[in-house]
Amino acid sequence: MYVVLGASGHTGQVVAQNLLARQQKVRVFGRNAAHLQGFAAKGAEVFLGETTDTGALSKAFHEADAAYVLIPSHPAIQDPRAFQERVSDATVAALRNSGVKHVVLLSSIGADKSSGTGPVVGLHNFEQKLSQLENTNVLCLRAGYFMENTLPQASIIRNTGSAIGPVRGDLKLSLIASRDVGAAAADILLRLSFHGKEAHELLGERDLSYNEASAIVGKAIGKPDLRYVQAPDDQVRPALVRMGMSEALAGLILELAAALNSGHIRALEARTPSNTTPTAYEAFVADEFIPAYQQQAAA
Repeated sequence: MYVVLGASGHTGQVVAQNLLARQQKVRVFGRNAAHLQGFAAKGAEVFLGETTDTGALSKAFHEADAAYVLIPSHPAIQDPRAFQERVSDATVAALRNSGVKHVVLLSSIGADKSSGTGPVVGLHNFEQKLSQLENTNVLCLRAGYFMENTLPQASIIRNTGSAIGPVRGDLKLSLIASRDVGAAAADILLRLSFHGKEAHELLGERDLSYNEASAIVGKAIGKPDLRYVQAPDDQVRPALVRMGMSEALAGLILELAAALNSGHIRALEARTPSNTTPTAYEAFVADEFIPAYQQQAAA
């Protein structure tokens, strides 16, 4: 039996779907029953609860062989770091209570650092807490920079004619599609060949800068002269809040950008076939960015 947290999210959805497609027993955990009904129709057990509720998580993990765990996204939450700690504390306590033998954590590049990385600090702490579990095999899957992070540029480009953000335009990022992270996690769970406490990076199809990504987007949307502009924090912060982030999370995102810009956050592994994933940014733009851009036009 596999338990998948965040099954209605970008990566968890793919993990659950891929496991079900392989005729595995799957238990999906989430807050919203409607978002999980599609999995129930495919034979999954549905458990409802909050990822901060140790009791609910313990019931979900009961008699499970393996679990996919993460910290769900709550952009508007007023104290995101405290929320992260509550989630990791509850998850680790529930795993200890239930005795799950194999755990895959959705983590991030930069989780090797204990400070100065914005929201990634929460994942560092989650990794450290999982490392204290006895008789549990843990694999921390440190993903690169999600391609989905570029989707807000659809409205920015519509409104300003440029792509704008806090990250240096020339900084090479390990851009990765969330679907590739989910597929990789599902494959790892199907094999269960990891032992002890391990951390593996996933680096996407290739490294790209925001300058290069913006050129790809511009070509796809008929704006071949599209440029990326690095904006100062005092301009980015209110824009993030207008997008629905709390002030606290906006500050953490800016700290994350600064850590990327300075090299404090960077991939530790050399690129290899095992940490390279298939989806090119061009494919992501065709599949997801262009529809988002067109939706902005309709709105």
